Amino acid sequence: MLTKIRLYNTLTKSIEEFSPLNPPIVKVYFCGPTVYDYTHLGHVRAYLAFDFIKRYLLLRGYDVIHVQNITDIDDKIIKRAQDEGVSWKEIADRYTADYLEVLKKLNIKVDIHPRVSEHIKDIIEFVQMLIDKGYAYVAPSGSVYFDLSTVSDYGKLSGRKQREEWRQEEEFLHEKKNPFDFALWKAAKPGEPWWESPWGKGRPGWHTECAVMSSKYLGKQFDIHAGGQDLIFPHHENEIAMAEAAYDVKPWVRYWIHIGYLTIHGEKMSKSLGNIIYAKEALEKWSPETLRLWVFSAHYKKQLEFNEDILQQFKDFYQRLVYCVNILQRLLNEVEPSYSLSDNELRVFRELERIDIEFHKAMSNDFNTSEALKAIRELTSIIFREIETKPSYTLVLRAYHMLWSYNRVLGVLDRYFERRPAIDLDYINKLVELIIRVRSELRKRREYDLADKIREELLKLGIRVYDYKDSSKWVIEKLSS
Repeated sequence: MLTKIRLYNTLTKSIEEFSPLNPPIVKVYFCGPTVYDYTHLGHVRAYLAFDFIKRYLLLRGYDVIHVQNITDIDDKIIKRAQDEGVSWKEIADRYTADYLEVLKKLNIKVDIHPRVSEHIKDIIEFVQMLIDKGYAYVAPSGSVYFDLSTVSDYGKLSGRKQREEWRQEEEFLHEKKNPFDFALWKAAKPGEPWWESPWGKGRPGWHTECAVMSSKYLGKQFDIHAGGQDLIFPHHENEIAMAEAAYDVKPWVRYWIHIGYLTIHGEKMSKSLGNIIYAKEALEKWSPETLRLWVFSAHYKKQLEFNEDILQQFKDFYQRLVYCVNILQRLLNEVEPSYSLSDNELRVFRELERIDIEFHKAMSNDFNTSEALKAIRELTSIIFREIETKPSYTLVLRAYHMLWSYNRVLGVLDRYFERRPAIDLDYINKLVELIIRVRSELRKRREYDLADKIREELLKLGIRVYDYKDSSKWVIEKLSS
């Protein structure tokens, strides 16, 4: 029986057993981007870290509904548009397209991507509900603020218990009842986009949108809300205050998950610090698979330091994984089923069982991808050391299934597990082996130019050859159409 999933809940500051409201359905909301610039590696780390969590829940049989917002109207978007002399919508559409393209390349799938500008009516109705209930007030300017003095448990997510710690949006102190109140609706300023509302022309406050869109699609109470650690205060704290006031439910969200920062030279990677690496540049230099493995190597709560040497190591490890899939697929075609296991095969079979237990034990313990990676590395070592050298159909099949299962979380080997059935892999294997034997004979004769030419041509066909002292190995990276 698999270990029960336990996770750290920022709300309770403790490790808890995962128990969704309506299993097997799990409803999750992740705070997406404010689209005023290109997606950078800090975003990538957050999106991938949560993708691994979601994928493991899917592997364990849960039906996950994933909502991830796009903030397409915001002060930063407006400023960028003014600086470039274009409309706010042009800015939002440009960087939304970049964001969606990055997710596609990274193999991240989101069920619902609500844009704020498409939910203005919902936001206005939500703000009016808070006013009617006495939790919000209209300032003379036409802006609407949430009155935090009406909430008794504010600060429970961030641990900020003193009112002096709640101060925010101080540029509007002159019209707020309290220095810690925050905007639900912002009155229009000259040259800014606006929508009509009962309080005059304006646009949504940043915090309001997530409370509205998450519950519109996931219900008044749902299972998981996640985002970067920098969103705990004030964003997520404010979301809780207004949502629990509006919907009369506590807790509004059962589990809160927060992703650690990506750092470069010890500092958080962020646009404000000017130390960013854009995702599209990283994807060109490093493959999506390399980036996925690199992010998988660190526990989601811990900081992850950008390091090109480490990325190169994961580029190599990816090739190792690809070779494992190829050798196992080849052996499944070559090795005949047996009707008993030798003592040595039984020993290896039990080793595989232990590795599988360790993988699930790690992932069930607050989604500890760092420990789970150790199990995956150990599996690859056994494939090379024990299975490739002395193949047994039972061991090959078991290792293949384990690797397939782990890839449902890793998401880096899909194309190798989803090859077209029309391709005769057995024929391809025999043909390539023949070419490799001919090439080995050429190398023995020191006809290196011709041997290198054969290797280059094989690579063009998607077959990479690795030369060792006395032998050569090959791996199918992709099959040409």
